[in-house]
Amino acid sequence: MRIAVGCDEAAYHLKMEIIGHLRTKENIDVVDFGAEEGEIILYPDVAQKVAEAIAAGEFDRGILVCGTGIGMAMTANKVPGIRAAVCHDPFSAERSRKSNNAQIMCMGERVIGVELAKYLVDIWLASDFQGGGSAAKVERIMEVEGKYRK
Repeated sequence: MRIAVGCDEAAYHLKMEIIGHLRTKENIDVVDFGAEEGEIILYPDVAQKVAEAIAAGEFDRGILVCGTGIGMAMTANKVPGIRAAVCHDPFSAERSRKSNNAQIMCMGERVIGVELAKYLVDIWLASDFQGGGSAAKVERIMEVEGKYRK
């Protein structure tokens, strides 16, 4: 699995912890799109790069972190075909994949601790889209998106 990880300066340390955690796992290739230590970078620029790379099929999933995760999710969701979710608890991490088929998980360094973030990443990676009754809902999300595409 190829995973794109990105951050702004507000979440540099959490990004590094997540990357280190992912690199302990077999069959995961991680690419860092985030800020370097001390680098000031606008989170919309990082979110756009990661979301576009996923939409283009270059990566299977993405993890974006900033101060709250909210701005990253808002920006990533502007890229056609992307479903990004803020996940700060186990249930939302699992359901974002199983019910909503989210390709991008967003978290906030100012909201959760490192160990919780790693735990949520594990849950998110272990969860797959279940389809079923949720398939029609995800399809409808994409139809709504299509209505506003230029």
